[in-house]
Amino acid sequence: MTAVSHTPASSQPAIQSVLQKFVAGDPGLMEHMANDIDFRIDHYADDVDVSWQAGKGLVSMGAILTRLGTDIFPQGTEALDIDVQPLADGWHLTRFHQRFFYGLKGCTVTSLTYIISHETDGKLDYFRETVTGAIPV
Repeated sequence: MTAVSHTPASSQPAIQSVLQKFVAGDPGLMEHMANDIDFRIDHYADDVDVSWQAGKGLVSMGAILTRLGTDIFPQGTEALDIDVQPLADGWHLTRFHQRFFYGLKGCTVTSLTYIISHETDGKLDYFRETVTGAIPV
């Protein structure tokens, strides 16, 4: 995994911690999320029903992460690149490139996503991911 952070590891952005723990399969990623997190994953030019990939609050996040683990990432994921760019006032733009076995499609894919996130007091409180596609390997 290549992880690029533009802040020291001891004070890395919450989004960096969340993604690293997501890749590691570490449920501790929830510790980096605010109680009222506003979360959504969108897919560009894909007809897959992603209505369940949105929610508000940690209870919703638990259900979303469980279903992601079952339906999308049954074998986990490998980060090919994580590039977090600080914007201002707690906002970050992240480019997340990964490879995984896509459970719904039954094949290994690479996927490039862009994430706009916000954090307050070191906790992720806003997350919008746009998946640009899933390319079979």
